[in-house]
Amino acid sequence: MPNPSLCAPSRARVFTETERQSLYDVIFNRRDVRNEFKPDPIDPAALDRVLRAAHAAPSVGLSQPWNFILIRDPARRARIKRAFTRANDEAAAMFPENRRSDYAALKLEGIEKAPLSICVTCDRTRGGKVVLGRTHNQDMDLYSTVCAVQNLWLAARAEGIGMGWVSIFHEQDVKDILNLPEHVTVVAYLCLGYVDALFDRPELAARGWATEDDLASVVMQETWAG
Repeated sequence: MPNPSLCAPSRARVFTETERQSLYDVIFNRRDVRNEFKPDPIDPAALDRVLRAAHAAPSVGLSQPWNFILIRDPARRARIKRAFTRANDEAAAMFPENRRSDYAALKLEGIEKAPLSICVTCDRTRGGKVVLGRTHNQDMDLYSTVCAVQNLWLAARAEGIGMGWVSIFHEQDVKDILNLPEHVTVVAYLCLGYVDALFDRPELAARGWATEDDLASVVMQETWAG
Protein backbone atom coordinates (compact mmCIF):
# COMPACT_ATOMS: atom_id res chain seq x y z
CA MET A 1 0.00 0.00 0.00
CA PRO A 2 1.32 3.50 -0.79
CA ASN A 3 2.20 5.65 2.19
CA PRO A 4 -0.47 8.42 2.26
CA SER A 5 2.09 10.88 3.62
CA LEU A 6 4.13 10.44 0.43
CA CYS A 7 1.19 11.01 -1.93
CA ALA A 8 0.73 14.47 -3.35
CA PRO A 9 -1.31 15.71 -6.31
CA SER A 10 0.49 16.97 -9.39
CA ARG A 11 -0.30 20.23 -11.11
CA ALA A 12 -3.78 20.19 -12.63
CA ARG A 13 -3.88 20.18 -16.42
CA VAL A 14 -5.33 23.35 -17.92
CA PHE A 15 -7.33 22.67 -21.05
CA THR A 16 -7.29 24.99 -24.03
CA GLU A 17 -10.39 26.83 -25.21
CA THR A 18 -10.55 24.50 -28.22
CA GLU A 19 -10.40 21.43 -25.98
CA ARG A 20 -13.12 22.80 -23.71
CA GLN A 21 -15.35 23.60 -26.66
CA SER A 22 -14.86 20.10 -28.06
CA LEU A 23 -16.11 18.63 -24.79
CA TYR A 24 -19.20 20.83 -24.77
CA ASP A 25 -19.85 20.02 -28.44
CA VAL A 26 -19.90 16.30 -27.62
CA ILE A 27 -22.16 16.84 -24.60
CA PHE A 28 -24.72 18.95 -26.43
CA ASN A 29 -24.71 16.72 -29.53
CA ARG A 30 -25.26 13.48 -27.63
CA ARG A 31 -28.52 11.80 -28.57
CA ASP A 32 -30.49 8.74 -27.52
CA VAL A 33 -30.39 6.71 -30.75
CA ARG A 34 -33.12 4.20 -31.45
CA ASN A 35 -33.65 3.61 -35.15
CA GLU A 36 -30.78 5.07 -37.15
CA PHE A 37 -28.15 2.35 -36.65
CA LYS A 38 -26.03 1.08 -39.53
CA PRO A 39 -25.27 -2.66 -39.59
CA ASP A 40 -21.50 -2.17 -39.78
CA PRO A 41 -19.59 -3.74 -36.88
CA ILE A 42 -17.94 -1.34 -34.46
CA ASP A 43 -14.20 -0.95 -34.92
CA PRO A 44 -12.53 -2.95 -32.09
CA ALA A 45 -10.05 -0.16 -31.33
CA ALA A 46 -12.87 2.39 -31.04
CA LEU A 47 -14.86 0.04 -28.82
CA ASP A 48 -11.84 -0.42 -26.60
CA ARG A 49 -11.47 3.35 -26.23
CA VAL A 50 -15.15 3.71 -25.38
CA LEU A 51 -14.99 0.97 -22.73
CA ARG A 52 -11.82 2.46 -21.26
CA ALA A 53 -13.61 5.80 -20.95
CA ALA A 54 -16.48 4.09 -19.15
CA HIS A 55 -14.09 2.25 -16.85
CA ALA A 56 -12.42 5.59 -15.98
CA ALA A 57 -15.62 6.90 -14.39
CA PRO A 58 -15.54 7.96 -10.75
CA SER A 59 -16.85 5.39 -8.29
CA VAL A 60 -17.64 5.43 -4.60
CA GLY A 61 -14.62 4.26 -2.61
CA LEU A 62 -12.92 3.34 -5.91
CA SER A 63 -15.10 0.24 -5.86
CA GLN A 64 -15.66 0.22 -9.66
CA PRO A 65 -18.85 -1.84 -9.24
CA TRP A 66 -19.63 -2.11 -12.95
CA ASN A 67 -19.33 -4.84 -15.55
CA PHE A 68 -19.91 -4.48 -19.29
CA ILE A 69 -21.51 -7.50 -20.96
CA LEU A 70 -21.09 -7.33 -24.75
CA ILE A 71 -23.97 -8.99 -26.60
CA ARG A 72 -23.77 -9.76 -30.32
CA ASP A 73 -25.57 -13.10 -30.62
CA PRO A 74 -28.77 -12.62 -32.67
CA ALA A 75 -30.67 -15.31 -30.77
CA ARG A 76 -29.90 -13.74 -27.40
CA ARG A 77 -30.82 -10.29 -28.66
CA ALA A 78 -34.08 -11.71 -30.01
CA ARG A 79 -34.89 -12.94 -26.50
CA ILE A 80 -34.10 -9.47 -25.12
CA LYS A 81 -36.37 -7.95 -27.78
CA ARG A 82 -39.23 -10.22 -26.73
CA ALA A 83 -38.71 -9.19 -23.10
CA PHE A 84 -38.82 -5.54 -24.16
CA THR A 85 -41.97 -6.04 -26.23
CA ARG A 86 -43.82 -7.63 -23.33
CA ALA A 87 -42.87 -4.80 -20.97
CA ASN A 88 -43.54 -2.14 -23.59
CA ASP A 89 -47.09 -3.41 -24.12
CA GLU A 90 -47.62 -3.07 -20.38
CA ALA A 91 -46.10 0.41 -20.42
CA ALA A 92 -48.39 1.60 -23.20
CA ALA A 93 -51.44 0.72 -21.11
CA MET A 94 -50.17 2.92 -18.26
CA PHE A 95 -50.53 6.14 -20.26
CA PRO A 96 -53.81 8.03 -20.68
CA GLU A 97 -55.85 6.67 -23.56
CA ASN A 98 -55.35 9.83 -25.62
CA ARG A 99 -51.56 9.36 -25.53
CA ARG A 100 -51.36 5.66 -26.34
CA SER A 101 -51.32 6.09 -30.11
CA ASP A 102 -48.50 8.63 -29.78
CA TYR A 103 -46.62 6.22 -27.54
CA ALA A 104 -47.09 3.36 -29.99
CA ALA A 105 -45.63 5.51 -32.78
CA LEU A 106 -42.36 6.04 -30.91
CA LYS A 107 -39.38 3.84 -31.71
CA LEU A 108 -37.96 3.07 -28.27
CA GLU A 109 -35.23 0.52 -28.97
CA GLY A 110 -32.72 -0.74 -31.52
CA ILE A 111 -32.03 -4.10 -29.93
CA GLU A 112 -31.95 -6.13 -33.13
CA LYS A 113 -30.95 -3.36 -35.54
CA ALA A 114 -27.82 -2.17 -33.70
CA PRO A 115 -24.80 -4.47 -34.20
CA LEU A 116 -23.86 -4.45 -30.52
CA SER A 117 -25.66 -4.39 -27.19
CA ILE A 118 -23.94 -3.73 -23.88
CA CYS A 119 -25.57 -4.55 -20.57
CA VAL A 120 -23.99 -2.46 -17.82
CA THR A 121 -24.39 -4.07 -14.42
CA CYS A 122 -23.60 -3.17 -10.82
CA ASP A 123 -22.09 -5.78 -8.52
CA ARG A 124 -23.49 -4.68 -5.18
CA THR A 125 -21.00 -6.79 -3.23
CA ARG A 126 -17.88 -5.33 -4.82
CA GLY A 127 -15.56 -3.68 -2.31
CA GLY A 128 -16.86 -5.73 0.59
CA LYS A 129 -19.47 -5.04 3.25
CA VAL A 130 -18.13 -1.58 4.12
CA VAL A 131 -17.16 0.74 1.25
CA LEU A 132 -15.78 4.22 1.79
CA GLY A 133 -18.46 6.74 0.88
CA ARG A 134 -21.21 4.14 0.81
CA THR A 135 -21.58 3.76 4.58
CA HIS A 136 -24.72 5.91 4.75
CA ASN A 137 -26.10 5.66 1.23
CA GLN A 138 -26.02 2.14 -0.11
CA ASP A 139 -27.16 3.28 -3.56
CA MET A 140 -23.94 5.17 -4.27
CA ASP A 141 -22.68 2.12 -6.16
CA LEU A 142 -25.64 2.43 -8.54
CA TYR A 143 -24.92 6.12 -9.05
CA SER A 144 -21.28 5.29 -9.76
CA THR A 145 -22.35 2.83 -12.43
CA VAL A 146 -24.53 5.48 -14.04
CA CYS A 147 -21.42 7.69 -14.24
CA ALA A 148 -19.75 4.89 -16.21
CA VAL A 149 -22.74 4.78 -18.56
CA GLN A 150 -22.51 8.52 -19.16
CA ASN A 151 -18.78 8.31 -19.89
CA LEU A 152 -19.50 5.49 -22.33
CA TRP A 153 -22.24 7.51 -24.01
CA LEU A 154 -20.08 10.60 -24.51
CA ALA A 155 -17.06 8.64 -25.71
CA ALA A 156 -19.27 6.75 -28.17
CA ARG A 157 -20.61 10.05 -29.53
CA ALA A 158 -17.06 11.35 -29.98
CA GLU A 159 -16.25 8.17 -31.95
CA GLY A 160 -19.27 8.62 -34.24
CA ILE A 161 -21.05 5.72 -32.56
CA GLY A 162 -24.71 6.15 -31.70
CA MET A 163 -26.09 4.78 -28.45
CA GLY A 164 -29.58 4.12 -27.19
CA TRP A 165 -30.51 3.33 -23.60
CA VAL A 166 -33.33 0.76 -23.37
CA SER A 167 -35.03 0.89 -19.98
CA ILE A 168 -38.36 -0.84 -20.55
CA PHE A 169 -37.80 -4.31 -19.13
CA HIS A 170 -38.63 -6.47 -16.20
CA GLU A 171 -35.15 -6.70 -14.72
CA GLN A 172 -35.52 -10.39 -13.88
CA ASP A 173 -36.15 -11.18 -17.54
CA VAL A 174 -32.79 -9.64 -18.49
CA LYS A 175 -31.04 -11.28 -15.55
CA ASP A 176 -32.35 -14.69 -16.61
CA ILE A 177 -31.29 -14.23 -20.24
CA LEU A 178 -27.78 -13.08 -19.25
CA ASN A 179 -27.35 -15.49 -16.30
CA LEU A 180 -26.76 -12.70 -13.80
CA PRO A 181 -26.35 -13.68 -10.13
CA GLU A 182 -28.74 -12.30 -7.53
CA HIS A 183 -26.32 -9.69 -6.15
CA VAL A 184 -25.78 -8.09 -9.58
CA THR A 185 -28.20 -5.37 -10.70
CA VAL A 186 -28.96 -4.36 -14.28
CA VAL A 187 -28.32 -0.62 -14.56
CA ALA A 188 -28.45 -0.09 -18.32
CA TYR A 189 -29.11 -2.03 -21.50
CA LEU A 190 -27.44 -0.13 -24.33
CA CYS A 191 -27.63 -0.45 -28.12
CA LEU A 192 -24.59 0.78 -30.08
CA GLY A 193 -23.81 1.24 -33.75
CA TYR A 194 -22.56 3.75 -36.28
CA VAL A 195 -25.01 6.41 -37.46
CA ASP A 196 -25.18 8.82 -40.39
CA ALA A 197 -27.94 11.12 -39.12
CA LEU A 198 -29.11 12.39 -35.75
CA PHE A 199 -31.82 14.75 -34.53
CA ASP A 200 -30.60 18.26 -33.79
CA ARG A 201 -32.36 18.09 -30.40
CA PRO A 202 -33.69 15.28 -28.21
CA GLU A 203 -35.93 13.03 -30.31
CA LEU A 204 -38.81 13.06 -27.83
CA ALA A 205 -38.84 16.86 -28.05
CA ALA A 206 -38.59 16.77 -31.85
CA ARG A 207 -41.53 14.36 -32.02
CA GLY A 208 -43.64 16.44 -29.65
CA TRP A 209 -43.77 13.91 -26.81
CA ALA A 210 -42.21 16.27 -24.25
CA THR A 211 -40.59 19.67 -23.96
CA GLU A 212 -37.21 20.62 -22.55
CA ASP A 213 -37.02 22.68 -19.35
CA ASP A 214 -34.94 25.83 -19.27
CA LEU A 215 -31.90 25.74 -17.00
CA ALA A 216 -33.26 28.63 -14.91
CA SER A 217 -36.35 26.58 -13.99
CA VAL A 218 -34.29 23.84 -12.31
CA VAL A 219 -31.59 25.90 -10.52
CA MET A 220 -32.21 26.85 -6.89
CA GLN A 221 -30.10 28.73 -4.35
CA GLU A 222 -29.31 27.44 -0.87
CA THR A 223 -32.61 25.60 -0.17
CA TRP A 224 -35.55 24.07 -2.03
CA ALA A 225 -37.63 26.81 -3.61
CA GLY A 226 -40.14 24.81 -5.61
